[in-house]
Amino acid sequence: MNTGPHPTALITGVAGQDGSYLAELLLGRGWAVHGVAKPGGTHHSVTPHVVQHETNLSDHRAATALITETDPDYVFHLAGISSVWRSWNDPVLTTRVNGVSAAALLDACFTHQEASGKRIVMVNASSAEIFAGSGVSLQSEATRIAPTSPYGASKALSHHMVDVYRSRGLEATNAILYNHESPRRPESFVTRKISKAAVAISRGNQTMLELGNLTAVRDWGWAPDYVDAMAAMAEYGKGDDFVIATGQAHSVADFVSTAFEAVGIDNWRDYVRSDSEMLRPTDSARMVGDASKARTLLGWEPTKTFDQVVRAMIEFDMTEEIAA
Repeated sequence: MNTGPHPTALITGVAGQDGSYLAELLLGRGWAVHGVAKPGGTHHSVTPHVVQHETNLSDHRAATALITETDPDYVFHLAGISSVWRSWNDPVLTTRVNGVSAAALLDACFTHQEASGKRIVMVNASSAEIFAGSGVSLQSEATRIAPTSPYGASKALSHHMVDVYRSRGLEATNAILYNHESPRRPESFVTRKISKAAVAISRGNQTMLELGNLTAVRDWGWAPDYVDAMAAMAEYGKGDDFVIATGQAHSVADFVSTAFEAVGIDNWRDYVRSDSEMLRPTDSARMVGDASKARTLLGWEPTKTFDQVVRAMIEFDMTEEIAA
């Protein structure tokens, strides 16, 4: 889809890892970019070229007003609570932030499209966690949706709402994103916790790293690659579902081993302790995605290997440590 030389995009969650990379990508293409940040949040990571809005997206009227005001060609819904662990602590808030906000935004886009006659393309950040209870070790767009956590259920709600509005004529797409990392990943995530701890331990500033389930297997990619995929989905122009993943399986222990190796520590098990209190009530054993459809229809390919992703995070954290 091409709406002209300078399309307008609205990115929710613009201050997050994916939102900040996406804003930079689209601005580099000459697009006008509006961003939604959480009311009262910190927005220092957002480029000043983004027009920022503070909006409660789970408020239907506020979402409608936002779409009317910004009149976007493309909407990227990336905002949400992205921690599975946190979702167990507050399942109601997680459902409201991840599920209800998607419904409000989809309805606002559909209503605006009907009233203005202008076609809007929306890309919703779905999640591999919708497949957590499927019992399938390699998941695709056809895999049964079976979440096992409040986070997964909230993402399944948003995923299904995309299906509903797509059936009504909105070009809405689910980006079924598998784990993707970068130096912009918040420290509340296990991957960033690992990378920072590896650097701190190598410098003698930390003695031990406490983690939960070391055997959990995930499919880890490079965040800027996943942002490229979402931009490609938007420009594809036809609503659909796309798994975005590398297809490579690695355990949390693999991530730890690679991170410690990158800082010159071979005996990582001497510095890592598994804490039962950090285990989730349920934890899907193996989450690996088949991105064949995205490769075929979008021409998308991941650019970094697992080792390169981990090392990129370590290199950044080593620089940060030196700067500090």
